[in-house]
Amino acid sequence: MSASIMRLREGRTILVQFAWIDTQCRHYPLSALCEVLCVSVNGYRAWKRGGTPERQRLTDAQLLTLIRTVHAEVKGAYGSPRMTEEVRSRGFPASKARVERLMSDNGIRARHKRRYRVTTDSRHKLPVAPNVLNRNFTPAEPNQVFTSDITYIWTDEGWLYLAVMLDLFNREVVGWSVKPRMTADLVTDALTMAWFRRRPAPGVLHHSDRGSQREPRIPAQAELVRHALLDEPQRQLLG
Repeated sequence: MSASIMRLREGRTILVQFAWIDTQCRHYPLSALCEVLCVSVNGYRAWKRGGTPERQRLTDAQLLTLIRTVHAEVKGAYGSPRMTEEVRSRGFPASKARVERLMSDNGIRARHKRRYRVTTDSRHKLPVAPNVLNRNFTPAEPNQVFTSDITYIWTDEGWLYLAVMLDLFNREVVGWSVKPRMTADLVTDALTMAWFRRRPAPGVLHHSDRGSQREPRIPAQAELVRHALLDEPQRQLLG
């Protein structure tokens, strides 16, 4: 998804969760959906009215799990200041003192700086799609531009990854996928659902952010799968 959409400052993670709840509330009780995603019913209703959703405060146990997840993702590179920034960037309020305390009490420390390791491999012979969208985030009709976002959901069994596919015309959720790990098929499953639900005409764009150090990335394997789709009938998904 574009950096502009990915960096919605107010409740970036919660916005995705509320959008997903909106697709399910006809089939399941609203209170149950909000409880599963650890968001409030009032916050969802405020979002429906066009207000700003409240931010979700994690318990110490939930925050510690997130800290450990980030610590593993960045290979122990973050101390408490950068860890605090990372937690906040994912939509969860946390003070530096609280993050520092949890890291110290649980023996989570930053490693000494080592040689930079590339986490996104762009050294391949596959073509890089041009930026056809060019920051035009207001398509005139539905099924012209699909964008994707990835967020984290806390459950009783740990963190899950949620990939959501949005139609930029009205921000409607057109596809989603939930998995315990951020794998290539997390994104492609959401993309496939969007295609089967909408059956868009040839020419629709799938626009996604190429990733940054402070946001969850679509892994390099997903790029390979997306390029492989160019040879399939679903070619129109990629523009």
